[in-house]
Amino acid sequence: MSPQDPAAPGALDYDKLFAARLHAARVRPYLAAALFALHPVESRRVPTMGVDRYWRCYVSPAFVARTPVEELAAVWVHEVSHLLRDHHGRSDRLARERGLSGPAQRLRMNVAADCEINDDVYGDGLVRPPWVVEPRSLGLRPGELMEDYLLTFGLGPSTQLTAWLDCGSGADGLDRPWEWGPDGAHGLSGHERDAIRFRVAQGITGRPGTASKGWRRWAEEAFHPPQAWRELLGAALRSAASGAGAGQDYTYGRPSRRSAGVPRVVLPSLRAKPPRVSVVVDTSGSVCDAELGSALLEVAAIAQALGGRRDLVGVVSCDAAAGLVHSLCRGQGIPLMGGGGTDLRAGFTKALAARPRPDVVVVLTDGQTPWPSTRPACRTVVGLFPRGGGASSWKEDDPDHVPHVAPAWARVVEIGTSSRGR
Repeated sequence: MSPQDPAAPGALDYDKLFAARLHAARVRPYLAAALFALHPVESRRVPTMGVDRYWRCYVSPAFVARTPVEELAAVWVHEVSHLLRDHHGRSDRLARERGLSGPAQRLRMNVAADCEINDDVYGDGLVRPPWVVEPRSLGLRPGELMEDYLLTFGLGPSTQLTAWLDCGSGADGLDRPWEWGPDGAHGLSGHERDAIRFRVAQGITGRPGTASKGWRRWAEEAFHPPQAWRELLGAALRSAASGAGAGQDYTYGRPSRRSAGVPRVVLPSLRAKPPRVSVVVDTSGSVCDAELGSALLEVAAIAQALGGRRDLVGVVSCDAAAGLVHSLCRGQGIPLMGGGGTDLRAGFTKALAARPRPDVVVVLTDGQTPWPSTRPACRTVVGLFPRGGGASSWKEDDPDHVPHVAPAWARVVEIGTSSRGR
């Protein structure tokens, strides 16, 4: 990102642009999932490169033509960092809380967001472009967050050289005329964006020491911090898995002690094994993208609780009808499709019909669903998305719909609250 040179003719050099992205993924492998999720859009109206909140990256052909591949790689990392760190959402919250409005204040937010990223993103194979804005260039202390920097500097002589700065609405939340908006092609949904953030955070925490201090801090915060509801859900899952017959099998690898009482006969012993878990995710129209993103985080947390055994976790998306059982070991993504009415009984039927049969069924829902009339053959844990005032304010197809009460045979935990599950 540098001040735009006079317009240069020619189409966007995609080979050069993609070579730079590949270089960025090689030197920052934990960001690869996010880098390749960005959809490039050629635009002569963007000064350099900029992103919107829907993970489109608008690219100036003239900027690509005059910028070395190594510096373009740094710009790729810079732009995707804005999106991973939710600078657009944080800017919107700051604007509401502090009454900040107008392009000048959004420019301050863009500069503050750049300072948060640029103080430790370069080095270790990623070159520092000569035009980047760093905290020390503005007399600020490194290692702070965007919100902290906004309190310590204003627009003036020290920031006049940043007037050209434009990383797009993905950096400060202010929509640009050259962006395609929420209805444009190739945008990512809310839960798709949350899934990418979680995969990047997982890559950073899984290989400690390879990421900078700022990225490690971000990754720790990207995972849900320990909360009472998370502990309750984990305890409920362990309790369900420890029931009679769950998570057990016979093995001849270690003969039973009773073999000594039966001469010339080898009896198998009973061994514990990780339980198989089917997760039914409510994808009806009453569940918002943020809650679907939370459901994806819970699915990943369940897989971690099983020692990383993704093959033991199956996911069923269900609104009024159930989709296929998706095994986590079959691919990186988790398809969550739906948007209609709600009847999770179909999801229970699909989950229980899987082979091998699950030991535990976990249901993530807002509770607006009919429940099976009889207890399933395995333990059931229900994670409820919180709804204010008990009954949900969301409207289903039936305007007289009243949320159903979760059955007594299920262990129920409210997700995102500190209330004690029953």
